[in-house]
Amino acid sequence: MKSETGGGLLLPGDPPPFEVINPEGRARLVLFSDHAGRAVPQRLGTLGLKQDELDQHIGWDIGIAKLARKLAAALDAPAVLAGYSRLVIDCNRRLDDPTSIAQESDRIPVPGNRGLSGEERKARQDAIFRPYHAAVAAVIARKRKQGPDPAILSLHSFTPRMNGFARPWHIGILWNRDPRLPVPLMARLMQEPGLVVGDNEPYSGKDEHGYSVIAHAEAQGLPHGLIEMRQDLIGDTAGVARWAETLIRVLRDVLADERVYQPRA
Repeated sequence: MKSETGGGLLLPGDPPPFEVINPEGRARLVLFSDHAGRAVPQRLGTLGLKQDELDQHIGWDIGIAKLARKLAAALDAPAVLAGYSRLVIDCNRRLDDPTSIAQESDRIPVPGNRGLSGEERKARQDAIFRPYHAAVAAVIARKRKQGPDPAILSLHSFTPRMNGFARPWHIGILWNRDPRLPVPLMARLMQEPGLVVGDNEPYSGKDEHGYSVIAHAEAQGLPHGLIEMRQDLIGDTAGVARWAETLIRVLRDVLADERVYQPRA
């Protein structure tokens, strides 16, 4: 199922702001990925960037869309994938966050994001941000109506090196106040041979910098976590297949435990 274009910014031929995969999925799980896509609306050109810059990690979460599709199919879970580059508007930032429409990313200036009027910012919000989050909310609401309440997993990927530091983690689990899903998930991942698991690495879920997990899971009291996969591990078809197999095995074990879904004390 794909969304309709709209909001004034998008033209015929522009991709939709989101895609819902496996909407009828029966698993007690909802997946979403805020940075799955790297499209830029035709009206915005290339935001003043070269194509190879848009294709870098600053433009999207490399490999995560393919991984999300495999997880959704194997686990029989619905997944919502954002269609546009995080450089157009970041679907994991509050609209009042200065980095919602980044003027610079990883020291690369984004000329097309500078000097925007309020109307131009609103056009991006209405065409991309709001439809995507409405889709995530609708999928979760449908699962809750059908019952029982699902677990929520946000899927991201991270660059293997940042500011000269080689990040050692294969996978990181970000979380804040709710340990129900992330703690057993990390424990189960650590049972996999040779796997380096980051607890709130390479970013921290405790700084509340992100938006989506807070808005769609924490606010509703649903068990949740955010998975960060290292991009060089899922940058090709073989890597995606290998890590999907691992995550499918791990998630089946973790999500089968009813303690994950018990209300917090």
